[in-house]
Amino acid sequence: MLARTASQMMQLALVLFVLQRFHSPVLAGVTIFLATAPGILVSPLAGALLDRHGRVRLITLDYLVCAATLGAIVLLDLANILTPVVLLPIVTVGALTYSLSNSGARSLLPLMVPNALWDRANALDSIAYAVTIGGGPALAGGLSAWSGSRLALGSTAVIYLAAAIFMARLPEPVVGRRSGSVWLEAWAGLVYVAVRNASLRGIALMVSILNVGVGMLAIALPLMVFDRLHGNAALVGGLWAIYGFASVPSALVAGRFDTEDKERLVMGLCMLITAAGVAILLVANTAWVAALALLIAGLANGPFDVAMFSMRQRRTDPAWYGRAFAVSMGLNWAGQPVGSAIAGPLIQLGLTVTFAVSTALIVAGTAIVPWVIPAEVRGTIPAESARQSRRDRPVEESPSSAEQGAG
Repeated sequence: MLARTASQMMQLALVLFVLQRFHSPVLAGVTIFLATAPGILVSPLAGALLDRHGRVRLITLDYLVCAATLGAIVLLDLANILTPVVLLPIVTVGALTYSLSNSGARSLLPLMVPNALWDRANALDSIAYAVTIGGGPALAGGLSAWSGSRLALGSTAVIYLAAAIFMARLPEPVVGRRSGSVWLEAWAGLVYVAVRNASLRGIALMVSILNVGVGMLAIALPLMVFDRLHGNAALVGGLWAIYGFASVPSALVAGRFDTEDKERLVMGLCMLITAAGVAILLVANTAWVAALALLIAGLANGPFDVAMFSMRQRRTDPAWYGRAFAVSMGLNWAGQPVGSAIAGPLIQLGLTVTFAVSTALIVAGTAIVPWVIPAEVRGTIPAESARQSRRDRPVEESPSSAEQGAG
C-alpha cells in the first residue's frame, strides 16, 4: 500500500513538477516515458532475477532506488542546478528497477494464496491498488497545491523509504532455486510469453493498446484542468481519486463471482465502459462532468483487473511466475509511457483531439479481444497441484524440466 501510494504520487507529482518548473507539456510526456519505459525494457531480466534470487529483497531494492532518485531531484532543484539534461537521466535510472517491484509483488500473490481463492484475492489486491490510485494522486495534488510539487516529490521519496523498511521484514516464499545463465532464463521468459503462451501474448497486446489510450490521460487531464476548467493541482488529484476509489466497490462485487471461462467477456465489456468514460472528457466543460467521466472509467477498472489477473494466473505454469509475470506486466505497461509520450505533441493539436485518439485506442483494444486471446487452454496445470509437485521435486530445477510443464 505504501509503495503503490508512492508510485501513484510520483506519476502525478512528476507531471506537475515539470509543468510548473519548465512549462513544457512535451518535456512532461518525455519525463513520464523515461520514468517507466526503461523498466519495461529490462523486464525479462528482472523476471529471471526474481525467479532466481527471490522477490522480497529485489522489491526492497527497487523501493530504495526510487527513494534515492526522487530525493536527488528535490535536492538538485533546491540547489537550483536541475535542468532537463540532468532530470531525464535521473528518472531513467530510477525506472531501471521498476519491474522488480511491479511484477515481483504480483507474482507473490499466487505463491501465497490457494488457487480456489484467486478471484477473491485478486479483488482484494485490485481494491488495495484502487485505493492507492485514488489516494496517491489526491495526496500529490494536495501537497502541490499547498506548497509546490517539490514537496510532493520529497514526500513520495519518504513513503518509498517507509515501504522498503516494511518490505524487508516479509518472509521470502520457499520456491525452487534455478541454475544456469540468467540471460538465457530472461530470453526463455520472453519466448514463453511472446511465442509459447497465446493467452499471455494476447493479454499483452490488448492491454498495451488500452494503456496507450489511458496513458495519454496522464498528460491530458492536468492540462484540461488548468486550461479548460481553470482549476489547480488539487482538482487534478481529486479527479484521479474519483477514478481510483470508484474501482473499490466494483472490484469487491466482481471478486464474489468466479470469472473462469468468462474473463474475455468481462474484460471486453469493461473496456467499452472505460472508452465511454473517456469520451465524455471530449465535452467536459465543468468539474462535475469530468468527475462523472472518471467515475464511469473507474467503475469499469475493478472487474477488468480481477478478470485479467485471474486469467494470467490460471494460464501460466507456476514454475514461470517470476519470468512470465515480469515480461507480461512489462508488455502490458508498455502502452502507458508510449501514451504519455504521444500526448505531449498531440496536445498541440488540441485537448479534444487527444481525448478522441485516447477513446479510439481503447475501443481498438476491445475489438481485438476475441481474436488474440484463446477462449480456453487445455492442459494448464492447476496452481495448487503444481505447487505440491514442486515440493516433491529436488530444490535444483533445470530449465528443461520447467519447460516440459509449461502450458
